[in-house]
Amino acid sequence: MPLRYSNILSRISSFQLKDRHSWPQFYLGVSLTTLATLLLELSLTRIFSVVFYYHFAFLAISIALFGLGVGGVCSYVVGGLKGGLFEKLGALAAANGIVSLLSLWFVLTRKGEFSNTTLALVYFASALPFLIAGAIVSLAISESIERIEKVYFFDLLGAAAGCLALIPLLNLVGGPNTVIVAGILFAVSSSIWYNIAEARKRRAMGVTLALALVGLVVINARAHLVDVKYAKGQTLVNEDFVRWNSFSRIALESDGNSGRKIIIIDADASTGVAPFDWDHITAQERSDLLHQGPGFPYVVRPGAKALIIGPGGGWDVSRALASGSKDITGVEINPIIATTIMCERFPQLSHGLYYRPEVHIVVEDGRSFVRRSHDKYQVIQATLVDTWASTAAGAFALSENNLYTTDAFYDYLSHLTDDGLLAFTRWGFDPPRESLRLVSLATDALNRLGERDIAKHVIVIREDHEKIKQWGAQDTVLISRKPFQPDDIARLRLALSESKREAVYVPGDTAVNPFGQLLLTSDPASFEDHYRYDISPVSDDRPFFFYTVQPRDLIEFLRHANTESADYKINRAVPLLFGLLGVSLLATALILILPRLLLKSRLPTETGVFRFLLYFLFIGSGYILIQVALIQKFVLFLGHPTYALTVIIFSMLIASGLGSFWSRRIVGDSQQRLHLVLAGITILVIVLAFVASPVTMVGAGWPLPVKMLVTSMLIAPVAFLMGMPFPRGLARLEVWHNPSVRWAWSLNAASSVLGSAGAIFLAIYFGLRVTLIVGGCLYLCALAITALRGVKKHSNGAVLSVR
Repeated sequence: MPLRYSNILSRISSFQLKDRHSWPQFYLGVSLTTLATLLLELSLTRIFSVVFYYHFAFLAISIALFGLGVGGVCSYVVGGLKGGLFEKLGALAAANGIVSLLSLWFVLTRKGEFSNTTLALVYFASALPFLIAGAIVSLAISESIERIEKVYFFDLLGAAAGCLALIPLLNLVGGPNTVIVAGILFAVSSSIWYNIAEARKRRAMGVTLALALVGLVVINARAHLVDVKYAKGQTLVNEDFVRWNSFSRIALESDGNSGRKIIIIDADASTGVAPFDWDHITAQERSDLLHQGPGFPYVVRPGAKALIIGPGGGWDVSRALASGSKDITGVEINPIIATTIMCERFPQLSHGLYYRPEVHIVVEDGRSFVRRSHDKYQVIQATLVDTWASTAAGAFALSENNLYTTDAFYDYLSHLTDDGLLAFTRWGFDPPRESLRLVSLATDALNRLGERDIAKHVIVIREDHEKIKQWGAQDTVLISRKPFQPDDIARLRLALSESKREAVYVPGDTAVNPFGQLLLTSDPASFEDHYRYDISPVSDDRPFFFYTVQPRDLIEFLRHANTESADYKINRAVPLLFGLLGVSLLATALILILPRLLLKSRLPTETGVFRFLLYFLFIGSGYILIQVALIQKFVLFLGHPTYALTVIIFSMLIASGLGSFWSRRIVGDSQQRLHLVLAGITILVIVLAFVASPVTMVGAGWPLPVKMLVTSMLIAPVAFLMGMPFPRGLARLEVWHNPSVRWAWSLNAASSVLGSAGAIFLAIYFGLRVTLIVGGCLYLCALAITALRGVKKHSNGAVLSVR
């Protein structure tokens, strides 16, 4: 054994024997580090969604996990430097408080269009705090291996606390200040490490740094010194009001052309504030509202009882009012829009629209509201409602949307009166994609309801046809619960002649375009299979409505797509996903190789150590695969992506932490018990994959607290078992070859990058159930790694696995 490594072990032993009273501080230092790391990681997903585009939020997770993995590798270098362990941890933590702030500043000051060079620099700058955090946790875990189950418990407990703190912090202080709060926590942890090392002056330095960052948060909340001023290649100007929450940055600004106010979501998506004074509305204003594309459902059903999903600034509400509707329910997911802007801060902009007696506004996810509602409506409407803005979980979720699935359309149609209709407006292209996929969803849902002549149930109207080769036209698809009647079509055609909008398809038309061809074909499945784009219906198990480019056409799409269109903006996330899968594989391979170079003479000579490292690759990938799939699967049940993020991650971390805490007693050094745990995880995950959907269907109308409790109870048993394999594997590896412990930790973190990208890939192309099952089967692969070896006793009595 080299002298340097021998000296490191002697210092560790001294700590373990002399300073046992310092263990509570040690656990607190680990918890604060992981708490800060999770806050930093998830707040960056929000900031990336604003500054770049929503799919770059997914990149933030990759950056974080890759940085943690590389940091674990770098801990080999740090561990070999002169100085005590806790002085090193204190210095790293203090440095990270500063580096987190500098990294944030670098991201927020990027101007203009983002070149590949700029994005590479952003990647590197954003990865630095995670690299340092990875080194801290890796050193802490490897140097406390005798209590690994407890250390890992506090590691997960800190991450769970970060999950709970994230949402109130984003709501209270916003994205940039939440990153600074993470820096404060790193600074506080540095004072704890220095306190254990009895370095009083340096401890004071850590406290001073923490207080300075607290002062910066207070000042920044008022002066906005460190804030989003450039986003998506543009300078943000004329913002009258800005507020953050856990899934958006909302700004109110003036339209330079009309002077009207526009609500901007994540510096990109927008919804105008309807400016109409309903006590003095003119006949021309009423006519204009009804003769816009989204106004046609109220031409066909004047005075309808309406449910509007995503009313935003109130334009669809105004269209319903213009037709004489007396009962209008608007379901808006964003409380900043529905409550803060429209009702509290700026109600005068819409002349108190949401206070009118005909209008009832509910702050909730639209689909969840429909599922629990017992009412029936004559019109259910959604106009350009999407999830391009990343939620706090959006890095995992990409842009799945439970509003646009066959199951959703079945729910909508089931909540219509016999004369009721759906009105969905999406972007129109040539050839059509999104709007044509709406027809596929409707066909499937109507067939489930016993309707057969689907061509009589659908009308398609196009607005702004001249934009079809630019950003995109607007296609409004009307879907009737029962076949449209001649009077309906007569009213529609009269309004079309007055408005000069284009009728793309009306019952009775021939198959002159893709809409007619799909509706009139005797074999819709064959038409969808041979169509240039993927317009096949998607279900709640695979809720990726927006991705219409076939995998075989991705390269062609990138070469020839109109980069100024909404279609390009959406579908380019898929090539990014494929690229991220490649980067993840490269990162995992790199972390497999780097320790070989750093360890050199300390490379394990024992047979089978290298193969055993794959065990950590499998359990790391499996854990994140299962977690991502569960977050997506429970979004609809819990009613909001933020609730899914909080409940799933918090429950899994707490249950896994408890599993880690009890792993020594339950598993110990028993090979057989470890095999039972790994097999049990696989079985429970597969059961969960098939049980989750029926349970969520039955509980659609339950109160939110009951839903949260049921969700936690469903996932707690498997999450408890999932907390055991990692600490027991590290304990075995420490006895076998101690220097490889950090290697295993790094590989586990790197495999999480691979698992997160793989989870989205599997969900898009195979569904959430398959994603869960694959995650469970990876634990079987880990079992196979341990089962391929025999068992022997180490000289100290520990059980080891060998080939």
